[in-house]
Amino acid sequence: MMRLQLRPEVSPALNIGMPLAAVAFTMALCSTLIIIAGAPVVTAYGVMLTAAFGDTYAVTETLVRATPMIFTGLAVAVAFRAKFWNIGAEGQLLSGAVLSCMVGAISMPGALAMFLMFVAGSIGGALTALVPAVLRLKFKVDDVVSSLLLNSVILYGLMALIEGPWKDSLSGYPISPPIEDSANFPVFIEGTRLHLGVLAAFLAAPLVWFVIARTVFGFKIRATGENPEAARYGGIDTRRVIFTTALLSGGLAGLAGVCQVGGVHYQVMAEISPGYGYSGIVIAMLARLNPLGVVPAAIFLSAVMVGADAMSRATGVPAFIGQVVQGVALLSMLVALLLTQYRIQFRQATA
Repeated sequence: MMRLQLRPEVSPALNIGMPLAAVAFTMALCSTLIIIAGAPVVTAYGVMLTAAFGDTYAVTETLVRATPMIFTGLAVAVAFRAKFWNIGAEGQLLSGAVLSCMVGAISMPGALAMFLMFVAGSIGGALTALVPAVLRLKFKVDDVVSSLLLNSVILYGLMALIEGPWKDSLSGYPISPPIEDSANFPVFIEGTRLHLGVLAAFLAAPLVWFVIARTVFGFKIRATGENPEAARYGGIDTRRVIFTTALLSGGLAGLAGVCQVGGVHYQVMAEISPGYGYSGIVIAMLARLNPLGVVPAAIFLSAVMVGADAMSRATGVPAFIGQVVQGVALLSMLVALLLTQYRIQFRQATA
């Protein structure tokens, strides 16, 4: 007979070791898919590692791909801390991209344009996240369902824009007008795409950590998530905390869209996000909702995405293995979190 017993305390080694074990198990399990595809595992993973970190260009591409996922990972981590189940980071990213593109298309000095793009994008994401928060607080609508379904609403709204008023009249392509050249994010290394948004993402992680771990507002978020009844008894307005957390979470996800527009595509298109908002959920769980852990988790998933394409070209392994790694990593991490808090006990069944 098997049962779970709550651990009296969790050692630091277990806190660190379980996530690493989850990643190792993920890569080991996915190795079977590589073998089934008829490719040597060592060679395939070697190609993946080289493509992600083999030279300066590879490293910068991995960091660029990780940037929107850092923002969406932070968005999910903040929301989940307060038990606001924000599954809508994808839609919030798209809202941020649309509003930042609108602002970036206006002729103005470059520094002002970039600043206003960040502001507009964060506002777009925040307002989108506010919808499921209000539905939950006012009408008790499940925030998982409302935030998830809102992703499709935002996506089809974006499609209506690029297929309608934004559609390129000359080429007929469903893309928005480009932002002004002055609004393009500066690139730090010539010949790469290492743009301003990468720096913003790496600065956002410690800033969000500070807010969560060292401020009164962060304490209220943690208290609301841990025990809302006790938080209310202690004088915390949990409804206001959820409301404010939704704004912060959505604003962070909106910044992911700003970085895609200002640093990568310079306009809005249907493929502006290959699911970065959903990847943010995996990243937040891998990081155990720690904002500082979001950065290495995002780089790991980014390396898998970048490397999966190169692996596919070199060995014939389907590039979809990147999505498989994401899914297995999430499930493995959920099991690892369970085993961090509980130990398995086996008892002989009595007649």
